[in-house]
Formats: sequence, structure tokens, C-alpha cells
Amino acid sequence: MKLNTSVSVVIRVFLWFVMLIGGAILSIYQDLNNPLFNNIFFHISTALVGIIITTLAFRSAANGGRELKKGRVGNIPRLETNKLVTTGIYSCMRHPMLFGLTLLPLGWSLLLGSPTFITIIAPLEMIFIVLMVIIFEEMEVKKKYTDEYEKYKTKTPMVNFSFRCLKKLFS
Repeated sequence: MKLNTSVSVVIRVFLWFVMLIGGAILSIYQDLNNPLFNNIFFHISTALVGIIITTLAFRSAANGGRELKKGRVGNIPRLETNKLVTTGIYSCMRHPMLFGLTLLPLGWSLLLGSPTFITIIAPLEMIFIVLMVIIFEEMEVKKKYTDEYEKYKTKTPMVNFSFRCLKKLFS
């Protein structure tokens, strides 16, 4: 089976799954004797918040992905672009999909109701994702689009918490 995407994307997606599944397994193992983990009311309340956060994470990925498709010209690997996208949500922030997906570990931890995942593992995974974006994603995009990206970077923040941008990202 031939994958029609770059090695870099495959590695990032693989790391994503390892973090989410590994974090869940480790956390649940740590929490088996935790009274909070065995409290049904805790699970119900965290699950409700988890559903909201996970929905927002997937909406951001879908909205960013739709806009990012405009950067695919010709026959190029899936999840790749060959044209810098600066319209739609990308006019508000440089990494909207990754910003939204940074919420995924928190949403997943709340769905599982694992206190260790919620308080320790998910925040560490979120920090790791942000560092991956800052180090690898920024470096790759800068290398691919050079001066055009530098101009875009001076006008557009990596993440924008304005109501207008968050509404565009999550709606």
C-alpha cells in the first residue's frame, strides 16, 4: 500500500496517535485506585466538557483543512500544499488547524475522566504539540515559501485569540 503523503506528515500523525493512546493507557493505569476516577459524577461532568472541547478541536481541523485545500495545485501528496494560503482563517492566524488540534489531548482526557491525564499528561502533550509547531512546522513552511512566508509571518500571528478569529475557527 503506497501512502500519498510526505514522511514528515506520517511521522507527526503517528506521534499524535502514540501520545493520545499512550497517555490514556498510562493515565488510566495510574488512576485505577484514585477515588475521583471511580466517581460517576466526576466522569459525567468531565465527559460533557470533553465532548465540547473535542468537537471544537475537530471543527478547527475541518475548517482549516477546507481552507488549506486552496493551497493544493496539481497532483501533490495528501495533506501537503504548494501554494501559501493566507485567506479565510489563515488571514487571522498561521496555524489554525494545529491550534485547534492542540485541544485534542485535553478533550480526550476529559472524555476518559482520568485525573492524571487531565492534570499532567494532556498539558504536557499540548506543550509538545506547540513545540512541534514552533520548531518543525514553522521551519518547513519558511523553507518552502521563503520571502512570501516572512511577509505573511510579520502580518499574521501564529495564534490569535480574538473573538472574531476564534468564531471563524470553530464555527
